[in-house]
Amino acid sequence: MADRPAADTEVQRRRRARWTLALIFTVCAAPFVLGTLAYYFFPTAARTNYGDLIEPRAVPDVPLTAPGGARATLADLKGKWVMLQFDEARCVEACERKLYYMRQARLAQGKDMGRIERVWVVLDGGVPEAPAALVEGIYIARSAGRVFVEHFPAPTDVRDHIYLIDPLGNLMLRFPSDPDPKRVIKDLQRLLRVSRIG
Repeated sequence: MADRPAADTEVQRRRRARWTLALIFTVCAAPFVLGTLAYYFFPTAARTNYGDLIEPRAVPDVPLTAPGGARATLADLKGKWVMLQFDEARCVEACERKLYYMRQARLAQGKDMGRIERVWVVLDGGVPEAPAALVEGIYIARSAGRVFVEHFPAPTDVRDHIYLIDPLGNLMLRFPSDPDPKRVIKDLQRLLRVSRIG
């Protein structure tokens, strides 16, 4: 009978030790579990890009017509962020909408708007037709060819997107053709804020 209290004490001690270990494990594991849940189920706007990230790839050089009619190349725009869209020379509603969003996203950067250039790649051999206000200050590439176009991934058609090229000449983001302008502006603001180049 004298051994019974000692046995009970030993059982209680082991039980307390197990609870203590379980509590320590829970406290240590909680940040990882909560962090994982937050990452996958509760993404924050501050962390989430609106544009689709593309594995960086160098964009080949093409000849451009600069604003004012001078000759240039895409390589001349290195050091700047470049918003680029593809469409036919006869710029209809969807094309005009992309040009408008590109212009507004650039203007919204205020004092940093000079760090961004816009390029319209004309997919056919025609002379570009678009409202003057939308093409003012834009670079134009005429019939850059399939080799150039194939560097720009698209689920269906390159005309369905606005692309972003970084100051090193690498393609990095893709926005929808009819984007949420505020979210495009925020993506650009974040990139310009953290970028040490361009």
